[in-house]
Amino acid sequence: MVFFFRIFPYMFSLGFILVFGIIFVTIIRGIGQWNKNNHSPILTVEAKVVTKRMAVSDHIHHYGEGGMQQHYTSSSTYYVTFQVESGDRMEFVVPSREYGMLVEGDMGRLTFQGSRYKSFQRI
Repeated sequence: MVFFFRIFPYMFSLGFILVFGIIFVTIIRGIGQWNKNNHSPILTVEAKVVTKRMAVSDHIHHYGEGGMQQHYTSSSTYYVTFQVESGDRMEFVVPSREYGMLVEGDMGRLTFQGSRYKSFQRI
């Protein structure tokens, strides 16, 4: 038991450093991707809508006296996979209003910048 109390401060510090290290790396990667997208050319290519999917994230918020009340919220992220003439596939996050308008099999002109979706115009 004494061993645990001697090692606990080191374990706690290591966990603290690990958590903030992961947060730091995630922030740096996000900034790097944002910068790469900003320096990428805006391209428009012929493409076909291959698949669509969405990811729903549920959130529970506790509030009130003693945290006894809960409020549930959810958010959705919409993804569309496009196949270009070369056969390559690219998946983009798209706005909900466009997600609902796209149908698998649609052909058109896909405009994107790096990993950032810009638009899709049916032809």
